[in-house]
Amino acid sequence: MSNKKLVRGLRNNNPLNIRRIVDKWQGLSAEQTDRQFFQFRSLAYGFRAAFVIIRTYMRKYGLCSVEQIVRRWAPPEDHNNTEAYIRRVCEVSHIGRDQMLHWSNESEMVYLVQAMAYVENGVLITGDSIRKGYEMANQGV
Repeated sequence: MSNKKLVRGLRNNNPLNIRRIVDKWQGLSAEQTDRQFFQFRSLAYGFRAAFVIIRTYMRKYGLCSVEQIVRRWAPPEDHNNTEAYIRRVCEVSHIGRDQMLHWSNESEMVYLVQAMAYVENGVLITGDSIRKGYEMANQGV
């Protein structure tokens, strides 16, 4: 399949569709041709950035459930169907909407981010890139 046929989040190696702002993430592609979303060198770096953001939500803002995290990630005021997003993440991850998540629980974090990437792209991403992103977020890489 050609790169142009991939959905935008996968084409950009940005599976959670992190919008471009002034922040400079590790692992960004040298050339940023998408005006709205960051482009990363690999899926692992795109996942790393998502994990760093979610870790910040958890530690700085105390957002520790699927519902709390998704409400911040995809708020209704940004024209998102936030409730549908929450329901789908819960269905895919098998995590309850109000279940308290723990950053140190790698499996929980991987299931959460995998499910969010599914909602963002319509494709279930498997393989090592999600775990690698989590590991890099923990190592500061």
